[in-house]
Amino acid sequence: MLRREFLASFAALAATPALSDDSAEPGLQLAAPEAFHPDDVINRARELSQTTYKAPRRVPDAWTNISYEDYVSIWFDVRNALWRNEPETPLQLDVFSPGLYFPHPIDIAVVEKGMAQPLKFDFGVFDKTDKFPSLPNDETLGYSGLRLRAELETPSIYQEFAVFQGASYFRAIGTGNIYGQSARGLAINTADPEGEEFPDFRSFWLEKPSPGDPTFVVHALLDSPSCTGAYRFEITPGLSLTMDVTVHLFPREDLDNVGIAPLTSMFQYDQTNRHKFSDFRPAVHDTDGLLMVNGAGETIWRPLANPTNLQISAFQDENPQGFGLMQRARNYSDFADLQAHYHERPGVWIEPNEDWGQGSVTLVEIPTQSEIYDNIVCYWRPSGGLAKGTETQLSYRLTWGAEIKYGEGLTVLNTMIGSAFDNDGIIVVIDFENGRTVPKELSDIDINIGASAGEVSGGVLQRNPETDGPRLAFKFFPGDAQLIEFRAQLRLAGDPLSEVWLYRWTA
Repeated sequence: MLRREFLASFAALAATPALSDDSAEPGLQLAAPEAFHPDDVINRARELSQTTYKAPRRVPDAWTNISYEDYVSIWFDVRNALWRNEPETPLQLDVFSPGLYFPHPIDIAVVEKGMAQPLKFDFGVFDKTDKFPSLPNDETLGYSGLRLRAELETPSIYQEFAVFQGASYFRAIGTGNIYGQSARGLAINTADPEGEEFPDFRSFWLEKPSPGDPTFVVHALLDSPSCTGAYRFEITPGLSLTMDVTVHLFPREDLDNVGIAPLTSMFQYDQTNRHKFSDFRPAVHDTDGLLMVNGAGETIWRPLANPTNLQISAFQDENPQGFGLMQRARNYSDFADLQAHYHERPGVWIEPNEDWGQGSVTLVEIPTQSEIYDNIVCYWRPSGGLAKGTETQLSYRLTWGAEIKYGEGLTVLNTMIGSAFDNDGIIVVIDFENGRTVPKELSDIDINIGASAGEVSGGVLQRNPETDGPRLAFKFFPGDAQLIEFRAQLRLAGDPLSEVWLYRWTA
């Protein structure tokens, strides 16, 4: 899958100006209404969990055997958007065609005044080029996903801000961002040798907003061989978009390796491993680090890695305050990429609304030689997993945006790693931001550096003339070590001055 072009196609299609003549367009059509209450989704998930799993229907094989070029040659005509002819409604709904990577149609209904009206499938709402192949059109077809658009910056211009498509994947952007990392409803058996299970969002219910509503509500039903779930998303677009998510989970089986609030991203290289890739760009990644504020209030920054072998890191915690994958490289010059615009991709912060108990923020890093594959996953893994026949309710907020700052202490701006002069050891350089708490004399700052193996030199602090913040540099000699866990922090008068910097080095 040509990942970056595929993500870019969302924005490109939604940005196509709508023509004024709608007379020849069918518009999205609704079926007969039926009573709906949000508790219906919870009850349906509960009842479904007590039955044998049934795989979702598939579109004809001819639809999934098409090429990427075929799939992007069919698109939704925004003149058919739901509520396009109702200017008082502050939201428009688009749909996606099935096919290629999206073999399972989903059910979509619109909720108004306690009644739900399903969306009828109509191939006529799509436009296509003459390159799109002739494919069977039968009762197995259906929409593969939905897209939400609203007036975010300019009146009468509806810009997209969220997409739900594929398994339980969804993505969103703050105003001015472009799509990057994704979130998921649930992760099951991620990085398990026997293979990962990918739950599906089978059905969606979108509440019709009232005039002036800033927040939009989506309900979703999740199903998989091991678990069912009911989800409620309250989505508020803006410079930083927020999603308040309420989840009810009903395991069909005992779930040991289960991930709550999973995020999926891509990291190929930056200045920690630039030497491994022949590329004109300085860096290639959607996100460059995992940020955590643990239950004790400690702020931790863990730069991402693209290891030689798959690696899993578990950060044990109790009642975490938050975690997320961030993109701190924010200048065009950080990437020099005129197409991908990695500097405009959002970070995502996850903030529990209640105590999540004991568990671990889990980071999975998968080796990749190409930017077209997502190779980073992070999630909360509760201790003890989830037991068959139980019900788990939890809630959290997702914040999507470029300017996300959580935790305490000086922020790590960049990490650089490479051979020392004449290959005499390996140098690590960490740039911290400047701040009011940085003393004029850097010699007043205490340096704490720890390593699980190898030999580490004392650190040296200098002021970076470009950022005016402190730069920490130290050298290490791995010896025979194949893996070293590093920890570094700046402190002042015994108190934390910076975030805790963690890094896993592998030979």
